[in-house]
Amino acid sequence: MRVDATLADREVREELATEKGKSSSKKRRQKKLASMPRAVQRLFETCKEIFAEGGPGIIPSPNDVERLRSFLDTLKPANVGLSSNMPFFRNVGMDGPPPVTYLHIYACPKFSIGIFCLPQAAVIPLHNHPGMTVFSKLLFGSMHIKSYDWVTDPQGSNEKIKSSSGACLARVNTDAIFKAPCETSVLYPTTGGNMHCFTAVTSCAVLDVLGPPYNDDEGRACIYYKEYAYSSFPGDAIVLSGESEEYAWLEERGSEPDDLVVRGAEYKGPKVVDC
Repeated sequence: MRVDATLADREVREELATEKGKSSSKKRRQKKLASMPRAVQRLFETCKEIFAEGGPGIIPSPNDVERLRSFLDTLKPANVGLSSNMPFFRNVGMDGPPPVTYLHIYACPKFSIGIFCLPQAAVIPLHNHPGMTVFSKLLFGSMHIKSYDWVTDPQGSNEKIKSSSGACLARVNTDAIFKAPCETSVLYPTTGGNMHCFTAVTSCAVLDVLGPPYNDDEGRACIYYKEYAYSSFPGDAIVLSGESEEYAWLEERGSEPDDLVVRGAEYKGPKVVDC
């Protein structure tokens, strides 16, 4: 009888522990789910504040830039309802270049928030961000980023330096592989790598905040570029500060690259409440 009683007591204790564990696990899941909307909503509210007086070429104050950058640094895929297991990040069995998927979270005339989902080897070709301040947060995975800024006339005219073919001279700002988690990158209208190219080393996702967003009617069309080595136009050589490898001639493409495929998909993460 004593053995049976002991066994019964043990079974009761184990059952209670199991139920307690389930309850704790449920509470953790509920807490996690509850934090997701707060993170996305807080991102929206922060953007709304710092871009309130924004416009083309208007850069938020250094304190505001740091405030948004610091908050983006804390974001994880789960905060925006994202998982690396989603179909956007697979390119098995596909013909041609892997498509990029864009998840639209929010947009208004002042700013936009969205996520680019790239399967391995997907590329977003070299393009610009006219008059814009852009925050890019790599949520997971590894990505190669190459970016440029224009080189302007040293005589102070602030004009771009052009080759005889019409290509403009640019200097490399970034040429490196980034692996999440890493610091949010920020580019500005004329500095910080305003023209950049993304290449997915592994499947990855990057959250972009643009202030203000692209708008063709307001002169903020997205322009894509072809790159040429500095030595490609020997007759247009100028005196450079630094090595010639730090420079390239960028030529505007007449249209969006044929091998770029960007698909829009419904964003099913936490929604923004615009009060």
